[in-house]
Amino acid sequence: MATIDIEQTRTQARALLDSRIESVTNLVKTRQRITDLREQLTEAEREDKRAYVRATKDGWSPEELKKLGLESGAAARRRKPANRAVSDGATSSQGEGSGAG
Repeated sequence: MATIDIEQTRTQARALLDSRIESVTNLVKTRQRITDLREQLTEAEREDKRAYVRATKDGWSPEELKKLGLESGAAARRRKPANRAVSDGATSSQGEGSGAG
């Protein structure tokens, strides 16, 4: 019967675990980056809203800003989900997300 080297077995097991730990560490870093970017986006949207309000208080009308390609952030965001609704409808017809809404 062959002798099993416990230290060699432990070393191999650690190598396997290290690989798994590395992949989950990368996952955590990626998730944290997503969280950080979402927070940055939220802050940027707040700043955009403040800047838009300042522009209107300085005499720019919403129509003038729109002609310059500077619609209210809220108006631009309202328009985007309408495009997504079409794809969401296709998804729900396949049984996915049918509980939402």
